[in-house]
Amino acid sequence: MISLKKEEWFSNVRTDVLAGLVVGLALIPESIAFSAIAGVDPQVGLYASFCIAVTIAFFGGRPAMISAATGAMALLMITLVKDHGLQYLLVATILTGIIQVIAGYFKVAKLMRFVSQAVVYGFLNALAILIFVAQLPEMQKMDGMGYLFIAMGLAIIYLFPYLPKIGKAIPSPLICIIVLSGLALFLGADMRTVSDLGQFPDTLPVFLLPEIPLNLETLQIVLPYSLTLATVGLLESMMTTTVIDEVTGTEGDRHQECRGQGMANIVSGFMGGMAGCAMIGQSIINVSSGARTRLSTLIAGVFLLCLVVFLKDWLAYIPMAALVAIMVMVAFTTFQWGSVKQFNKHPLEFNVVMIAVVLVVLATHNLALGVFVGVLLSALFFINKLERTVHVYTHLNSAHSRSYFISGQIFFSSSEKFYQFFDFKEKLEHVELDLTHAHIWDVTSVNMLNNVIQKFKAQGIDVTVIGLNEASSTLIDRFSS
Repeated sequence: MISLKKEEWFSNVRTDVLAGLVVGLALIPESIAFSAIAGVDPQVGLYASFCIAVTIAFFGGRPAMISAATGAMALLMITLVKDHGLQYLLVATILTGIIQVIAGYFKVAKLMRFVSQAVVYGFLNALAILIFVAQLPEMQKMDGMGYLFIAMGLAIIYLFPYLPKIGKAIPSPLICIIVLSGLALFLGADMRTVSDLGQFPDTLPVFLLPEIPLNLETLQIVLPYSLTLATVGLLESMMTTTVIDEVTGTEGDRHQECRGQGMANIVSGFMGGMAGCAMIGQSIINVSSGARTRLSTLIAGVFLLCLVVFLKDWLAYIPMAALVAIMVMVAFTTFQWGSVKQFNKHPLEFNVVMIAVVLVVLATHNLALGVFVGVLLSALFFINKLERTVHVYTHLNSAHSRSYFISGQIFFSSSEKFYQFFDFKEKLEHVELDLTHAHIWDVTSVNMLNNVIQKFKAQGIDVTVIGLNEASSTLIDRFSS
């Protein structure tokens, strides 16, 4: 659904236009660098960033959020591009978008509430490590001059923002590119440049159909990649939405954002671009510059394409050392250093989940699998914690009557432990089970309660159950025999 609400487009025009120009400039080096990671020509990442940014401006659910080609997605494409080529990547991108649109209509974004902070930290830390490791092959091709340029680039990136007035006005990665490119030309340094990566676009992207057979064999090749890309893309987009909601004090529509991400990837695939998603770093730059509406996202995408089409001869002289410096900065910014500083203060379960996510991702290079393992571990730890909350206190009312006071959350995991609280061989005439402070969650716990009652009755003991809340009573009435 296209959003044309006036307040979402023209309520903050001047600031949004300026913020969009800044983000458009900042998108260029990252789009090129992510293309290099994926193993495709720069134009694939640049076309993707343009198409995704423009499309998401109309179809997205979170105004002022920036979506484009990203490192997380690029890392997942390496094997596909290496083994099958660009055309299969385009098909995978289109299929990724279709899956995300379907996910949006089925409101899969609700599942984000099951992703704990430990999983998010593990996800971001693993992503940061993978982005850094992806720079090592390029660094191995450099000589001493290349390493010197990387060091100078990092110095510019981190020190430039502290300059008065202009430090906050222009993105420091852009200054890094300008300074290092000018210095390389002035010194006549023999260095690898962006032109060594492939051809820049010289026209606007055009609609095209991937030149491969659309059959079951192709689907078997691209579907696993598309499912992973769709999952990681939605996960990162939803996390970015949460961050921007907090910064702006507003709330985006997550389900519409899922559909918008899908539409953007479909457009990107048909226009010769790779899959992308929301960008945490660029979105923060955008809203920190004052952007609040969809106009900023549209301006960023359009300005990006104008730069690369009309100034491509200048962009081709950018040294690879500058891009490596930028990607190292992205890796260090993405890594959650607070999770290391607070490691001793976090609960053991938190640290185990975070480390497990990082290890799985590094071992498989599959961010979605890492998140799945993290969510599963978080659920197991949570269930174990709930199980320990079940308590039974007993009181002997008379020589022939006993009350059991049951508290806590009773579900399948606590069933075996539950029986240990009762003495079925005690010589009694009546037993009272007080569940005022307990809650029965599932069929297993209903059957468990029935078994307890039947065991007492088998000993000739009369049983009374009191204190059931409405939800527990409804469950028992439905499933109890």
